[in-house]
Amino acid sequence: MTRTPPLSNLTLNSGASGSPCPLCAREAVLEFKGSHTSQLPVKRYRIDVTGTIQGVGFRPFVYRLAVGSGLSGYVRNNPQGVEMEVEGTEDRLDVFLTGLLEKSPPASLIVDLTRTEVNPKGESRFIIQTSADGSGKELVIPPDISTCDECLAELLDPADRRYRYPFINCTNCGPRYTIVKGIPYDRDKTTMDPFTMCEACRQEYEDPLDRRFHAQPNACRECGPSLMLLEISGRKVPSEDPIAETVRRLLDGEIVAIKGIGGFHLAVDATRSEPVRRLRERKRREEKPFAIMSPDLVAVRSYASVNPDEERLLLHPSRPIVLLEKAGARPIAEAVAPGNRYLGVMLPYTPLHHLLFHANGVEPPIALVMTSANLGEEPIVMDNREALERLSGIADAVLVHDREIEQRADDSVIRVCSGNPYIIRRSRGYVPAPVMLKGEVGEILGCGAFLKVSVCLTRGKRAYLSQHIGDLENELAFDFYSRTIAHLERILDLRPKIVAHDLHPDYPSTRYALEREVEVRVAVQHHHAHIVSCLAENGESGPVIGLSCDGTGLGDDGTIWGGEVLLADLSGYTRLGHFEPFPLPGGDSAIREPWRTAYSLLRESFGGESRAIFGRLFPEVDAERAGLIGQMLERSLNSPMTSSLGRLFDGVSAILGISRWVTYEGQAAAHLEMAMNQGEVRSYPPALQIEGDRIIMRTCALIRSIVEDLEAGHPSGAISAGFHDFVVDSLYEATRLASERTGVRTVALSGGCFQNVYLLEALSGKLRRSGFPVLVHRNVPPNDGGISLGQAVVADSLLRAGKVD
Repeated sequence: MTRTPPLSNLTLNSGASGSPCPLCAREAVLEFKGSHTSQLPVKRYRIDVTGTIQGVGFRPFVYRLAVGSGLSGYVRNNPQGVEMEVEGTEDRLDVFLTGLLEKSPPASLIVDLTRTEVNPKGESRFIIQTSADGSGKELVIPPDISTCDECLAELLDPADRRYRYPFINCTNCGPRYTIVKGIPYDRDKTTMDPFTMCEACRQEYEDPLDRRFHAQPNACRECGPSLMLLEISGRKVPSEDPIAETVRRLLDGEIVAIKGIGGFHLAVDATRSEPVRRLRERKRREEKPFAIMSPDLVAVRSYASVNPDEERLLLHPSRPIVLLEKAGARPIAEAVAPGNRYLGVMLPYTPLHHLLFHANGVEPPIALVMTSANLGEEPIVMDNREALERLSGIADAVLVHDREIEQRADDSVIRVCSGNPYIIRRSRGYVPAPVMLKGEVGEILGCGAFLKVSVCLTRGKRAYLSQHIGDLENELAFDFYSRTIAHLERILDLRPKIVAHDLHPDYPSTRYALEREVEVRVAVQHHHAHIVSCLAENGESGPVIGLSCDGTGLGDDGTIWGGEVLLADLSGYTRLGHFEPFPLPGGDSAIREPWRTAYSLLRESFGGESRAIFGRLFPEVDAERAGLIGQMLERSLNSPMTSSLGRLFDGVSAILGISRWVTYEGQAAAHLEMAMNQGEVRSYPPALQIEGDRIIMRTCALIRSIVEDLEAGHPSGAISAGFHDFVVDSLYEATRLASERTGVRTVALSGGCFQNVYLLEALSGKLRRSGFPVLVHRNVPPNDGGISLGQAVVADSLLRAGKVD
């Protein structure tokens, strides 16, 4: 979590205090009685803080810290964040400022802190003033936060009035972004508005010394939301304990849809193969791994290895899904993540989740599949009625509650790379916390691309990426997309007149941008956006040598790019090199059928011999279908040229017999990575060639060597390892040549191919050992989930440079 600089680095300005805001005249009746008894001189500071500091208990924290430090003054919310004035002796002020930076609430995130010395007022109390009204332009709605330790202790304490209440929360935890309807972040602008607090909850809510002071979702069993278990038909299941009954059904092999913070999960016992297989059949998700949830680290370590960095991520308040390597006795059903060395694991993050693993009179399994409740690539279900309709035929029962979800939010996904978190899907627990930018950026909407879509709104030094929206393949997904943009604009009080979009004219996101009433539209090349998203996250402006490697993106020459070496800065790029282009028979159809890509690579590499070689390697492909693909390639029919590294991975995976048909984008490449055997590695030297002003990374000799090794009986794991090293060495050599030509040394790595940890670590390590500074993603996905950030920053840079009308 990013923090402000240490105390010694804070800016200290001199000047008189300004007039207090007339809208903040009312004060909470709270005071510290006393006087400054030290002989040291008394000073007064005005301190302004921005970041994620509203709705997370920041003001009561400041109050307690100030009173404990013996200071007078005030604290209040304002449209920019939180302002305060503190008065006392310098030693006490130092204690206060140190505590402010080092002991802030766990869910808070201080982005900026400025301190100005003002004239002392001789006050004898510290107060919490009523919040200032305003537009809220710099407010940051907190992300959803996992159940804190204090609430968990109360949840499981029979003596507590909230014992086993599945909606317990406080200012340090609970739903935030997913229940917010508007700003300011007050209860009447959340989906908790229908629930009137009882007297006991009201007293907590109004007491600044209470952990639930202004906790907007505050409630108890007397006044808050409640649970109900329904058959999928909608009939209520008669049960005094819906949670225990849910667990009993899961143990009996049923599929239960469970309503969470950002939507429903489909849950089954992760230790039993038959229910998991049935879930796959009903959900139409043949092979893509399911996420699982376990009660604690002890359970997780029974089936996965967990290093200290992964442990910290699992326990982080955002509670993401963390990719862990399978280990131990593996009591988890193989059908959970077939053909994969990794499991996506998360710990409970809501009181309801904890109660599922502490059900009365029932011993739950050590892990539950908790996968997004949807069909295929549809958005996650979030509404009770929607659950009964859309999950009919998938779930056997539905555990619902009556607190509405305002915004869908899938679980975030992270893996550890070189000891650092590396986010794959940025969603619940992270959104809408801003990505901080080095320079000021205008009010711009980045619309994203087509797959793994997010959107991005920028203003000032903040970029607000939306939660993961997914692939814009259907009307439900596009509706979610449109609603997400409207929701972000509403809670940020931002209506941009500039939109940035992908070059591809047929993407739904592009059509949205073109149909929206705005003053300026900026088309941004896909791979340039990838590199700029990496630059923006790292606070750099370039120029850099950008290695942008992914599946597909429309290039400015009308071909499909995806394995690019760019000289790039925020406003432009030059294509210095790329992988050797090859035809993609059927275009997007080749993504689902990598054998098509394999045929193309064989034809490029072997010419007239390719049909016979394909027949030997792919006996399962119908000869007539193979012949049709051959004719498409020969006649250049619906076979766009591509330099895609992602599709090269697909083709090699198919040639090795690892993935010839896939059910989700990136599956073939992921399985090729899983197949690597680093104990035995075949060697495939890179082959670079200069054509005009372009560096071409040749692949034909590679494919010929792979086929030769395969037919000689070398194992696919050794060939896969050699292929990975070939990619690393090719990109390294291309970078070295590009650097010699341009004099640029810094390298930026972006694109979905860099989700492959071996590729990322091996390439970045080799570059750094040769003295190249390397920029990589950490908090923004390297895949198309980060495209929208790059689009917005490129558009701003082009506008400032006068390159856009």
